[in-house]
Order: sequence, then structure tokens, then C-alpha cells
Amino acid sequence: MTELLIFACIYVALALLACIRLGKGPTLADRAVAGDSVDALTCVALLLFSFYTGRGIFLDIALVTAIAGFISMVVIGRYLDRRL
Repeated sequence: MTELLIFACIYVALALLACIRLGKGPTLADRAVAGDSVDALTCVALLLFSFYTGRGIFLDIALVTAIAGFISMVVIGRYLDRRL
């Protein structure tokens, strides 16, 4: 259980750094990558929380979050391709 708490603290710190990059990113592509990183970190945090509580519903939520993140990155990529 101690390892899960350590991993959770590390993921929170990484998510905060990614959120800072999301706000300050010099280009739109940097912000898109930071948003994708936040999405991936959210999925991992949900997985850790699911293991910690022993409830499987959070695995389903993590799966839906990952699929939504993938679809949003495809849409953002198409937008950036037309804009550049």
C-alpha cells in the first residue's frame, strides 16, 4: 500500500507539471501533447485508485477516459494539419 501512495504522489506531481505546460505552452502542438499527457496520467491514476480500493468500476472509467483521449488527439491532429 505504501508503494501505491508513492506512485500516486509522483503522478500528481507529473500531472501538475503537465498542467503548467498546458497553460504556458509556446505553441498549440505543445499544448496538445501536454493535454494528452494529462489524459494518460489521469488513466494511470484511475488504475491506481482502482487497485487501492478494489473496485472494478474505476477500470471501466479509465478505459473510457483513454478512448476519449485518443479520439480527442485525432481531432486535434486533424485540426493542426489543416491549420499549418
